[in-house]
Amino acid sequence: MIRAAALAILLGLPAAGLAQVAEPDTYRTDHYREPVPGTLTGGTVVDAEQAHALWQSGEVAFVDVLPRAPKPPNLPAGTIWRDKPRFSIPGAIWLPNVGYGEIAEATHAYFRAGLNRVTGGDPAHPVLFFCLADCWMSWNAAKRALEYGYTTVYWFPDGTDGWTFLDYPVERLAAEPGEPVAQ
Repeated sequence: MIRAAALAILLGLPAAGLAQVAEPDTYRTDHYREPVPGTLTGGTVVDAEQAHALWQSGEVAFVDVLPRAPKPPNLPAGTIWRDKPRFSIPGAIWLPNVGYGEIAEATHAYFRAGLNRVTGGDPAHPVLFFCLADCWMSWNAAKRALEYGYTTVYWFPDGTDGWTFLDYPVERLAAEPGEPVAQ
């Protein structure tokens, strides 16, 4: 991974965040913002420089799976809620909430539809998944894409934190249409 120690320091992560984590057999279903494994069986793990080279090639579909921040419960009546803007890798699509360990059938359908759109329905089309540093959502999403039958899957565990650390460009993204309302 890219300069993991420097990135951890800048992000205020504890030194334990640099420890090796074993790849689980199943999806991660809780504590999504913790150290992640350095592997993804069936996929290719890339660092920021490699992700940037894939992005520059224009041949890889980039999929941001950062979850959407939930609307706080018990907001006073009449309170206007505005989603936090998502700044991400230019040209990526944002499929929020598809990286949870367990997802509803509507979320599976949303995820599959988004992947189908960016790959032109070709399961061999290269696709790269990311979120933030130490976020299991992207690992889960990449694992799920492999289970859906995608064969050229990249996982970028440093996500937009690693991307912006190297001062690569970002742009504001809107979530892909059709996002299920409730999990």
